[in-house]
Amino acid sequence: MTTQQGTRKSDVDGSPREKGLGARLASSNTLWTGLVLVALCVLFSVLRPDAFPTLFNAQNLLVQAAPLLMLAVGMTFVIITSGIDLSVGSVLVFSGVVSAMTMEGLSGGDATGAGWGVIAIGLVVSLVGGALWGVLNGVLVAVARVPALIVTLGSFGAALGAAQLLTNGVDVRTVPSSLRTTLGTGTSLGIVPNLVILAALVTLAAIWLLHTTAFGRYTYAIGSNAEAARRSGIKVTRHLIAVYALTGVLAGLAGFMSLAYFGTTTISGHSNDNLNAIAAVVLGGTSLFGGIGTVLGSVIGVFIPAVLDAGFVMAGVRPFWQPIAVGAVLVAAVWLDQRRRRARNNR
Repeated sequence: MTTQQGTRKSDVDGSPREKGLGARLASSNTLWTGLVLVALCVLFSVLRPDAFPTLFNAQNLLVQAAPLLMLAVGMTFVIITSGIDLSVGSVLVFSGVVSAMTMEGLSGGDATGAGWGVIAIGLVVSLVGGALWGVLNGVLVAVARVPALIVTLGSFGAALGAAQLLTNGVDVRTVPSSLRTTLGTGTSLGIVPNLVILAALVTLAAIWLLHTTAFGRYTYAIGSNAEAARRSGIKVTRHLIAVYALTGVLAGLAGFMSLAYFGTTTISGHSNDNLNAIAAVVLGGTSLFGGIGTVLGSVIGVFIPAVLDAGFVMAGVRPFWQPIAVGAVLVAAVWLDQRRRRARNNR
């Protein structure tokens, strides 16, 4: 427990506190990932100075990344505990479906003109729908001791199947206009999308929760050594259920944000979101072995695939290269994490 606290307080990547500032910065995953993101932005700005570094492009990138950011924030907590959640994309779809159907049902079959009371109920339903899947995952992982990979792989199929059963495979297309114009496409101060503001506020709250509270310390401790955490008095089972529930809530929020942005459910549009969220978290420096990671790193990791995607399109590069590039960077990130871990263990 003492070792974990020292690790967490030293720097974002678990380097020992005895190192100087320069050494800590040099070993910081978050710093290097941020530099990669900056380099990509500079590269595409040079290649397409007339298109890439524009306000419209920046707004578009931020808005499209906002739902994925919510998934990545929740995934950060899970992976730090040495777990995984493959179901977040399907939970997003399910939450959006039950939210849209609830608003539609309360509005007599057409929710286009629904007011904010109905919208608020739709938001609560979306969050609760995500939380229920998260709690189910947490119980099966922490209580039944089924491997997280298997549990969440099962939930991945079950949540998507439930959404398809509820809608007969047809997207719900009557979403309140007020929701779309205010949250989905609305802006504040004339330039900042409201969807981005919501994502930023939730992310800041997650940073506070992970890095300054007992909840965050317990999350790191469990990821470092679950048995040691249990012997030190941490209620590991209850905490793991809470972590998976939090991930489900954030997936539910992402589903509601997607609903606001697209104005319809997107049943077939999130098949890769779980893998994209995991990739973002790992690219941001969170260790798949648990105990190490930051929300800020995951934020940076979310935007690397987004910038690559937009940059390739604008530079005339075939978009099929984007997943190849992300995959290569992801493998490199995991390889570097393994090298650092072996170096620490050999000291």
